[in-house]
Amino acid sequence: MPATLLATHRVEKPWGRHDLWPGFDDPAPDGDPVGEVWFQQPGDSQPDLLIKYLFTSEKLSVQVHPDDNAARARGLPRGKDECWLILDAEPDSTIALGTRHPIDRDTLERAARDGSIEQLLDWKPVKAGDFFYSASGTIHAIGAGITLIEVQQNSETTYRLYDYGRPRELHLDEGVAVSDPVPYVPHPMPGEIAPGRILLVEGPKFVLERWRGGNRDVTLPEGVTGWLVPVTGAGEIDGVAFAAGQCVAVEGSAKLACTPDADLLFAYPGNRRIA
Repeated sequence: MPATLLATHRVEKPWGRHDLWPGFDDPAPDGDPVGEVWFQQPGDSQPDLLIKYLFTSEKLSVQVHPDDNAARARGLPRGKDECWLILDAEPDSTIALGTRHPIDRDTLERAARDGSIEQLLDWKPVKAGDFFYSASGTIHAIGAGITLIEVQQNSETTYRLYDYGRPRELHLDEGVAVSDPVPYVPHPMPGEIAPGRILLVEGPKFVLERWRGGNRDVTLPEGVTGWLVPVTGAGEIDGVAFAAGQCVAVEGSAKLACTPDADLLFAYPGNRRIA
């Protein structure tokens, strides 16, 4: 079937929230806060990409992810490049990306142990509409008061470098080894490639486009899955209806029709866009 509406998996986190985002039911006031919503393929498949929403009320840990080579050296299928589209942010919300200046790994480890790593990171103010690509090896931390969509390589390998004194395990040996402790360089954004079609990411691990309203034909090569994520609005693809807060996996060829106000993300693995 060319289009499949994916199931949602709600992940409770102490740093999550009770107020989520249009399209998602809020957890009960006396229930645990929800920090993430994942979209899952049917069965036991392990697709190349994973789509998530994140809802934060506290700073997430300072962390880093391995690249493909480092991950495979440990018997893992892939590393983790990821990107974030900010949907909403409180006025003082920030995200740390990279260090303020280059440091060596010995300095990084000492700073992670004594907590001074917070001052070494480049904390960037964020607002709704901002977009960031975080390549593997980038030291990062998502701040409080943020709602975002994350598109990532399908890996949950996370090395925690610092956690503000919380009693959780750190992974300093592994994390320092795969870190690239240098200032963040924004990923090139190619921009508009056709009316209503913006290319946000073109490789190296996946392609991400942003589509605005209208109808279009969607065609993917055999064996390639695409993920359609409605940010706002609603529509239908290959007879499968969707709305904001959902995600549709697409294969082969399908016809897309959506409301004029629809704002859609479309992601697929690879290093070059499909024409």
